[in-house]
Amino acid sequence: MAAKLVLGKGLAALIADKAIEIEDRQSTSSPTEVTERRFRNIQTGEVGTIGLLPIAQISPNPFQPRMDFEPEALQELKESIMQKGIVQPITVRRKPDGNGYELISGERRLRAAADAGFTEIPAYVLDVKTNRDMIEIALIENIQRKNLNPIEVALGYQRLADECGLTQEEIAQRVNKDRTTVTNFIRLLKLPREIQESIRTETVSMGHARALLGVEDPEIQLELWRRIIEQQLSVRRVEELANKINRQKKKNSRKKESKSASEKLLDIAEVENTLRNKLSTKVKVRHSKKGSGEIVIEYYSADDLERILEAITNPNAQG
Repeated sequence: MAAKLVLGKGLAALIADKAIEIEDRQSTSSPTEVTERRFRNIQTGEVGTIGLLPIAQISPNPFQPRMDFEPEALQELKESIMQKGIVQPITVRRKPDGNGYELISGERRLRAAADAGFTEIPAYVLDVKTNRDMIEIALIENIQRKNLNPIEVALGYQRLADECGLTQEEIAQRVNKDRTTVTNFIRLLKLPREIQESIRTETVSMGHARALLGVEDPEIQLELWRRIIEQQLSVRRVEELANKINRQKKKNSRKKESKSASEKLLDIAEVENTLRNKLSTKVKVRHSKKGSGEIVIEYYSADDLERILEAITNPNAQG
């Protein structure tokens, strides 16, 4: 759909400025009357038009990316609407069956207007036919408004990838961000659930989250996360601890590899000693790094060779 070309600039880019007529002069009219005067004379109900729609005919957005609606913020918006009316239209699409409308963006305004006693709300009707386009516009518009917490943004990006089939590069183009920014947000979803919840509630910052992602072990991530909360650690301090943990992990890994190599050498020496005792002659085991090798058995005469052969073929023979 053509709308995708301008979504990176926000949903406002889809709506012509001339379609919105807002009267800024002083008025003694009620907020409802002010809202009606602003939008009543504008054609509504058809795609590409803006005007007042009955709130009862507008269904919630089934693809809403926002999970948290703070009661305090909704109350403030309600009070603002009661004092000044509704200035900015919500965006909707016609339902596929033609019965009513489906919200695209503006759920906070819709909820606040309903709570304030409004029965109608200014709305811009977009031409959005497929659920895929609906998901994409809803996610991008919410992300562009910067009113989502980091986890909601991350989930939004992930849904654009999973449900809309977009690559991280394409997502970055849609939301007008760097690809690394999109990648860093999606990586948040790899953190344990408890840490994601803290990011969502802003108990820990994005900086802390990125530092925690520098550690691969989820248990260590949780341990560091608890220290962040209990000791109020700075982002720099968490980065230092993460680097220290990674250095220690590499050191322990090298020690383990060295110990493993020594154990292999010890096993080979034991094999040589066992064969030497069994065959009563010098035995050399040559073992390569690939795991293959050879066994060299020395003998000093034809009789000695026959004795060794007897020892090998007859387990009960005495050396």
